[in-house]
Amino acid sequence: MAYPTGVPTKITQGSRTQGGIGESTLRPDGTLKVTGEFAYSSDLWHEDMLWGQILRSTVAHAEIVSIDTGEALALPGVYAVLTYDDLPTDVRHYGLEIQDTPVLAHGRVRHHGEPVAIVAADHPETARRAAAKIKVEYRELPVVTDEASATAPDAVLLHENRTDHHIGHVPHPNIVHRQPIVRGDVAAARERADVIVTGEYTFGMQDQAFLGPESGLAVPEEDGGVHLYIATQWLHSDLRQMSPVLGLPEDKVRMTLAGVGGAFGGREDLSMQIHACLLALRTGKPVKIVYNRFESFFGHVHRHPAKLTYEHGATRDGKLTHVKARIVLDGGAYASASPAVVGNASSLGVGPYAVDDVDIEAIALYTNNPPCGAMRGFGAVQACFAYEAQMDKVARELGLDPVEFRQRNAMEQGTLLPTGQPVDSPAPVAELLRRVKAMPMPPERQWESSEGADVRQLPGGLSNTTHGEGVVRGVGYAVGIKNVGFSEGFDDYSTARVRMEVVGGEPVATVHTAMAEVGQGGVTVHAQIARTELGVTQVTIHPADTRVGSAGSTSASRQTYVTGGAVKNACELVREKVLEIGRRKFGSYHPAWATAELLLEGGKVVTDGGETLADLADVLEGEAVEVEEEWRHRPTEPFDLRTGQGHGHVQYSFAAHRAVVEVDTELGLVKVVELACAQDVGKALNPLSVVGQIQGGTTQGLGIAVMEEIVVDPTTAKVRNPSFTDYLIPTILDTPTIPVDVLELADEHAPYGLRGIGEAPTLSSTPAVLAAIRDATGLALDRTPVRPEHLTGL
Repeated sequence: MAYPTGVPTKITQGSRTQGGIGESTLRPDGTLKVTGEFAYSSDLWHEDMLWGQILRSTVAHAEIVSIDTGEALALPGVYAVLTYDDLPTDVRHYGLEIQDTPVLAHGRVRHHGEPVAIVAADHPETARRAAAKIKVEYRELPVVTDEASATAPDAVLLHENRTDHHIGHVPHPNIVHRQPIVRGDVAAARERADVIVTGEYTFGMQDQAFLGPESGLAVPEEDGGVHLYIATQWLHSDLRQMSPVLGLPEDKVRMTLAGVGGAFGGREDLSMQIHACLLALRTGKPVKIVYNRFESFFGHVHRHPAKLTYEHGATRDGKLTHVKARIVLDGGAYASASPAVVGNASSLGVGPYAVDDVDIEAIALYTNNPPCGAMRGFGAVQACFAYEAQMDKVARELGLDPVEFRQRNAMEQGTLLPTGQPVDSPAPVAELLRRVKAMPMPPERQWESSEGADVRQLPGGLSNTTHGEGVVRGVGYAVGIKNVGFSEGFDDYSTARVRMEVVGGEPVATVHTAMAEVGQGGVTVHAQIARTELGVTQVTIHPADTRVGSAGSTSASRQTYVTGGAVKNACELVREKVLEIGRRKFGSYHPAWATAELLLEGGKVVTDGGETLADLADVLEGEAVEVEEEWRHRPTEPFDLRTGQGHGHVQYSFAAHRAVVEVDTELGLVKVVELACAQDVGKALNPLSVVGQIQGGTTQGLGIAVMEEIVVDPTTAKVRNPSFTDYLIPTILDTPTIPVDVLELADEHAPYGLRGIGEAPTLSSTPAVLAAIRDATGLALDRTPVRPEHLTGL
């Protein structure tokens, strides 16, 4: 059987990109990506493949009265049309934690765009026409769109017969999960407060907006199994959910990571994986599915929109007395990652501040809105927007500088979180605020030049609507806290296989993991670790697949920490085995093999004194050393369902931002001039990549501040703007200058002292931008994103 083209090949990193930990090595796939030669999952090809197409619901909530596939099956070129009744096993639902999502809709549809039927045809246009010929009769039902309609006594139940483990502690079946965090006595603390400030905040639904839509290729195999080449964030999670539905043991569902065009959480859930495999197994032919942009907006989860109500109290000298909050997250039609998002939003809902008396409640709802799940920042983003707005309000009420007020209340190493867990690594919150405030300010009125106004530097940009009249500058600050790694007792581990051998007289290391490279740079870091630990120049990164143990998800800022830790451990074991071979081969005339502390350095085995004992070509002649090793971080525990107490997180990352904006207050236009960031990364394994991650996260936070929102009709629960024409994301013209100050305070519990970095800047950039716009306009601005009408009163 022919191998599908477009599948990533092994990447060898040699002398051009050589470098160990702490060096800014270049991405091995960087040139291919910027020249357009990199093979993404949508580029996959097989000479006799079919094309898959999904028919999606046109309504958000309805009973399915009938489905007629006759005309579609009769269309020439159509090989298969499948509905729920055609699924091969009794297992017909899947889910990350709660298996509540049907492979194809059965009985009723619960959100706009839900998959109802799938088609395989010999041409993509034939598949689309066939899907359009499927006749579905719906009987529409009332829609559930918010907390009031979800929890009313007569509310329609989205999932009538829930049996998941959360049902016992939620007050209503339309609540996915509820997590309180209670410590101290808020009522008593309120009596001590000189100032009490309240606020109600609305956070919009954000899309991950990755540039590569969902796509993949399923190839049936001769043993009755299937091989799926897929862009995903977690190969083994996909495998665990798919195998029961397909009726195949896991060893007959083989998965290889195809080129991923961005993720940001949107690929944690399944999209077309099961559908492509079902069609391939039914037809006996390879099946490729590629979503268009319209489908992609319906084909993956989004960031939870939220309603947040906060109360902060403080003494006259600027110390917080208490925080009381309620966070309501809209999870949409299916659970996805909502329980974990609730855990993050509640446990991190106070922010990076020391507060003894806390009362927080967070819930996620089932509604008929689009399903929501993982997105960069994962619950902490919504909370940060609200608590940072509150910190500015309290500072203003007390007449204090907003940065000074934050510094007076900043947590530090040893601070107890509201969950009762101490922060046992550096927490330089006050220092990050000091650093970001000390950065030079951008020049005023940058649009002015001797040749006239540069409209690109003005609010409204190239629309050329503003020429400086009524433009006001504002400055705002924010800081946030984000957990790193999976929490609440999850068995978070990763696996790495490292092989060392001599090829052509030169030592070569091969690193094989199931880590999904989604752009975060793991392929670079893993090679850096191998060079550092093994002393070799040539490192080959094997394509990620399920022939090696799980690497967990590329999410929660965990991959460098956990899979990097696994690679480091595997390299150390390989090194020991090479030394054992050396002792065995040379021990009789090199006593140091048996007595000295040996290291591998520069491709040679040396003593601490630097004496070369033998070239690796001699040591490994005719032999290869290979180790597969699992690595786990420190254990966590679930939060108590009544009080929220518990050691639920592994590590924390911190970032602070200063935003400088210019606002045309008459037209309601905003130009973000600069978003300066200071972040503690523990150890910068690849400084260039670190800065790139911080700038990327910052830009996504900018997007939700001023432009990004999936708009859902409140009466029909239909998505109004499923395209990049109407859903706006920042372009290079919207992206401000992003200077970065990197602080490296090692976490002694983590490999190399590192911290996960990718999510923290997404938290604080959003409230910093809002704070700056408030500073410029004097408006309250209690929702994201800010639109022109919010600034002009129209």
